[in-house]
Amino acid sequence: MDFHPKDLPISKTYDLKDEKDASRAVEDMIKLGFKNRKEGFKVLMPKESKLAKRIGYTVTTGVTQGLRQKNEIRDIKYWTYHHDEEHYAIVLISNTSLIELGF
Repeated sequence: MDFHPKDLPISKTYDLKDEKDASRAVEDMIKLGFKNRKEGFKVLMPKESKLAKRIGYTVTTGVTQGLRQKNEIRDIKYWTYHHDEEHYAIVLISNTSLIELGF
C-alpha cells in the first residue's frame, strides 16, 4: 500500500459511540450509495477494543448486506487504522473509485 487511508477523499464522516449509531450510519451510507461517487466514507470509533470491534463488524457487514439488498455492486474496499489517540477509523470506498483516483 503506497498511501494511507486518511489520504483518500471523504464525502462524509461518522463519529460513532455504539452499535445503534453504527446501524444508522450504515443506513445512511447505503442511502447515499457508493456507485458513481469519487469519495469514500469515514467511520470514527472509540478506542475501546471490544466496542470498536462490534462497531467495525456492524459497519462492514451492514454495508455489504445493504448493497446486496439493493442489488448493487459490493466491491467495497475498507481499511481500519488508528485515527488519533481517542479513535480508530474505518475508511470505505468503492474499488472502482479507488482505481479511478489512481490509488
